[in-house]
Amino acid sequence: MKVLRIRALRGPNLWSKHTSIEATIFCTEAENNINTVSGFETRLRKRFPELSLFQQGETSIAHVLQQITFDLQKLAGCPIIFSQTAPAPDPHTYRIVVEYSEEKVGRLAFESAQELCLAALNDTAFDLATILGRLRELNEDIRLGPSTGAIVQAAIARGIPIRRLTEGSLVQFGWGSKQRRIQASESDRTSAVAESIVQDKDLTKTLLHAAGIPVPLGREVDDADDAWHAACEIGVPVVVKPQDSNQGKGVTVNLATEEQVKSAYKIAREYSRSVLVERYIPGHDYRMLVVGNKLVAAARREPPQVIGDGKQTIRQLVQQINLDPKRGEGHVSSLTKIQLDEISLSHLATQDLTAESIPAQNTKVILRNNANLSTGGTATDVTDDVHPELAERVIAAAQVVGLDICGIDVVCSSVTQSLEDQGGGIIEINAAPGLRMHLQPSYGKSRDVGEAIIDNMFYPGDDARIPVVSVTGTNGKTTTARLIASVLGNDDKRVGLACTDGVYIDDQCIDTGDCSGPVSARNILFHPDVDAAVLETARGGLLREGLGFDRNDVAVVTNIGMGDHLGMGYVNTAEELAAVKRIVVQNVTPGTGYAVLNAADPLVASMADHCPGAVIFFALDKHNPVLALHRSQHQRVIYIDNNFIVASAEDGEHRIPLKEIPLTKNGSITFQIENAMAAVGACWALGLDWSVIQKGLTGFVNNTQTAPGRFNLFNYRNATLIADYGHNPDAIQALVSAIDNIPSKKRSVVISAAGDRRDEDIRQQTRILGDAFDEVVLYQDKCQRGRADGEVLTLLREGLGNAKRTQKVSEIVGEAIAIDAALSNLEDGELCLILVDQVEQSLGQINNRVALG
Repeated sequence: MKVLRIRALRGPNLWSKHTSIEATIFCTEAENNINTVSGFETRLRKRFPELSLFQQGETSIAHVLQQITFDLQKLAGCPIIFSQTAPAPDPHTYRIVVEYSEEKVGRLAFESAQELCLAALNDTAFDLATILGRLRELNEDIRLGPSTGAIVQAAIARGIPIRRLTEGSLVQFGWGSKQRRIQASESDRTSAVAESIVQDKDLTKTLLHAAGIPVPLGREVDDADDAWHAACEIGVPVVVKPQDSNQGKGVTVNLATEEQVKSAYKIAREYSRSVLVERYIPGHDYRMLVVGNKLVAAARREPPQVIGDGKQTIRQLVQQINLDPKRGEGHVSSLTKIQLDEISLSHLATQDLTAESIPAQNTKVILRNNANLSTGGTATDVTDDVHPELAERVIAAAQVVGLDICGIDVVCSSVTQSLEDQGGGIIEINAAPGLRMHLQPSYGKSRDVGEAIIDNMFYPGDDARIPVVSVTGTNGKTTTARLIASVLGNDDKRVGLACTDGVYIDDQCIDTGDCSGPVSARNILFHPDVDAAVLETARGGLLREGLGFDRNDVAVVTNIGMGDHLGMGYVNTAEELAAVKRIVVQNVTPGTGYAVLNAADPLVASMADHCPGAVIFFALDKHNPVLALHRSQHQRVIYIDNNFIVASAEDGEHRIPLKEIPLTKNGSITFQIENAMAAVGACWALGLDWSVIQKGLTGFVNNTQTAPGRFNLFNYRNATLIADYGHNPDAIQALVSAIDNIPSKKRSVVISAAGDRRDEDIRQQTRILGDAFDEVVLYQDKCQRGRADGEVLTLLREGLGNAKRTQKVSEIVGEAIAIDAALSNLEDGELCLILVDQVEQSLGQINNRVALG
């Protein structure tokens, strides 16, 4: 067994919509059928008794790895549902795909599955308990905590896209200019000033008191002696607490003696340089959650406690309580384990008890004064019981300090009365409040506070999405994407464009190179100045990582070529390539989204059956049977009629003359007409006004700035010079068809080929050119992509073996030298096609030659 490759598919992919680990493995003959390995399954199940049963026909070691990886994650607490194993075209080779909820956990589960298989094969030890412990610990460490998780789930339920920005609690909701962010239960509108205010408990109390909101009297103290003096001034009992701590750390309440106060001062001083002494307000401890201008939840908190049975010590009773599966470490579970720490032991001492004391039957023993869940307390929901005047007070308190989301601690006898009527008060305000007690109270009704926070962050019905158009296909992707972006720009939108030329934000290039993958897509959707995204979506990124987004409003598929990228990544046929490109269509927004498909390409047209939204077909021929049938069903279609692009639907048609679209050169360049139709379909699907669409088309000039390397035309010494990035047989055939409409005395072409293409695809390029050009200049590409020097040139020359037109063939090492050689021999009235590889450098070289004349 050999693992050839492991990938993380972080978006919708060839296999499913789930984030998944994809592993490609090679099996030996024996491993290809585990039934032939004596005792293997018995040894396997002895080491992993919880392993699910294998389905009939799942006999390879790959299927075993799949099931173990899946089951290990499930046992670690991961909410996953999908796994699959598929044979690759190569013998004894498989692709294993297993969903993950956390990538690191998925990878560790697969590594552990390998270890287990080897242990079963070799009959060696495997420590399942240790492995599961590592997986659970890793999952608990990485996954979102209950507070952040509740907000994220509320966003997902509303259709808002999410992106986790760190392994912590920083999460982005929405895309582009509509994005918002949270950090745990703080939002990006949580004021740093307000947060600073509530960290200063004395300042908070001063501001609330000035606003007429009941708070306990008290002051900051300098030392333990001053703490006792303050207690005497205020009147015992008192509370001693750090001025700027949280989660109840260092807080001691209901202190009546000098010894208690001074001891509490020392504890508080461990958490802050500033210590407060306040009047103790008798009553219950309540937490009120305020979001925006609403009280959305309230809970009564009880301090950690045990009930004696007359047999067990307090320590043993605590250990028994901590066995409750609801209790965990920190904030990951609905309840936190009780700790017998210094504060607890000190509080027991005030009751003349120790951890080894045995309480009598049914005797309640309070383990600490504060009731925070983080120290083992419990919560009872009382939201429906809160008196309107009390609710007004806590909402006012949040507004006084300026927090949009906060937890307000109230002490009073009952929430059914106003604070004033019962002598209660607000003792503390907390930024980034924990939500556990409201989501999963120990008693009472659960409150969907995550939904309340999302509703406060976004207007009703707002899914925080910007228009997203993905463009894929073999040829024409970049030009189509650039044209769509141009039209959207005319609609006063700041457009983010990712394509093979780079990343552009509102026409400004922020990244260069081939940016047609998921990373660039995510970067655009991450950018706050993007109102609409146009994303060229190439085969490589789809295979390598999946989509960079969960869904698109419009998916455009231009065509499926026969000779581009085949034989790479286990994609050997045009049908398999179509299945990869189809991913964008499968992930169109259900119901409201559109797929814009080339009706003249059978593989593209067949993608309509996989679209969860509507379909717009386009074709040059209005009598195309696929298009005609769609039109007869009163669906949207685009075709050419009398040199007009016609967009036809049940409610009428719109016509745009080709002569007004510079890209098409007065309708003479067929493939550019198709690109224009695809762009029209995308903009129509987005609901743009037709005046905006037409203005965008007529204003788009195809040159080295707007579409570098895409049929760029130059006049050089009264000769026609064309630079294009065409690099597959279909693209070259389209170029030849376009050039047939351009008169010339003589034609020459400069060409190389990418070394990672199949031999036959490289030969086919020059077969086409040999029948259309008088002279061919072959050059060796800068990067041979795994080929030996001269190997690509040999294949290109072989393609010219039966050329019908080519009279002269020359070979040159170096693209720049080849271009100079071709231009030096170019004469008046001739035509030269340069198939560029290093687009930016070659276009710069050509522009310089043209400028010099």
